[in-house]
Amino acid sequence: MKSDWKKTDKALYLPGSDPRQVIVPPFQFFSIKGRGNPNGSHFMDCVGALYSVAYAVRMSYKSSNPPEGYFEYTVFPLEGVWDVSEEARYRAPHVLDKDQLVYTMMIRQPDFVTPEFARYAIEAVRKKRPGDILDSAEFGTYEEGLCVQMMHTGSYDSEAASFSRMHDYCAANSLVRKSMAHREIYISNPGSVAEAKLRTVLRFQAAPC
Repeated sequence: MKSDWKKTDKALYLPGSDPRQVIVPPFQFFSIKGRGNPNGSHFMDCVGALYSVAYAVRMSYKSSNPPEGYFEYTVFPLEGVWDVSEEARYRAPHVLDKDQLVYTMMIRQPDFVTPEFARYAIEAVRKKRPGDILDSAEFGTYEEGLCVQMMHTGSYDSEAASFSRMHDYCAANSLVRKSMAHREIYISNPGSVAEAKLRTVLRFQAAPC
């Protein structure tokens, strides 16, 4: 039976519309770092490269070098860890300048993907995909631990209202946000879903205060 994150990790990927605490365990990801406006070409190149590698792993059972322990699964959704540059935070801490955004785009990988196989998958895609974007692709494990998260419905530009609710939740539950960085998990495809119906998991790390 195919493993599906919508069923096995529902609490992490399909939370409710109210803020809640969650413990996020270690997961492994392919990731690419970038900076600048997410409407720019570099951002789209990062996303395209990540999906190419993710689907190369997904279809690797058909290759001459399938990974040991492979099982059928649904490719995980795109995620992004977002922050702003130190320069922007110092110059205008309350103004969002998208050109000063700093991001790490990521796609989670199943446990059977080893660092060795990750390198193999990246190189296999590199042979078919021109350009140097894969030079900055990384494979590693990330652990978030205690977080506050919720499902945001609507445009990305309206996320501030949801973050305000998450901050209120922290204040009411003796929690403090650990940093200004946050994670977004893109459950909806913006190319096929109306902006008002986009679903995005918003999450930031928290600590007791």
